Amino acid sequence: MSGSYRVLLVKKAEQDLAEIVAWIAEHDSPGHADHVLGQLLEICSRLETQPARGRVPPELAAIGVKDYREVRFKPYRVIYQPSGRKVVVHVIADGRRSLQNLLEHRLLR
Repeated sequence: MSGSYRVLLVKKAEQDLAEIVAWIAEHDSPGHADHVLGQLLEICSRLETQPARGRVPPELAAIGVKDYREVRFKPYRVIYQPSGRKVVVHVIADGRRSLQNLLEHRLLR
């Protein structure tokens, strides 16, 4: 895969991002929240030219689902699906929590 791809965040992924940033701003600092936001947005931006760069999330690989990929900015995980000339971001989550149920609910309905 090469060239330029269109990256789309589903509404739930946008909400994930907003919740992460708000939590960090409240419990740590607005400066750290801005840093994390910038890094996560940069990850999404890089998917425009490198949609195959991530790995299959292990929770999905374990059940044979290989249509999704993830890129990490520890401890956060950006889970997306390359599809044609677009990349759809489905989940942005704190990787310290168990994601099995979240992934099954959002991706395997």
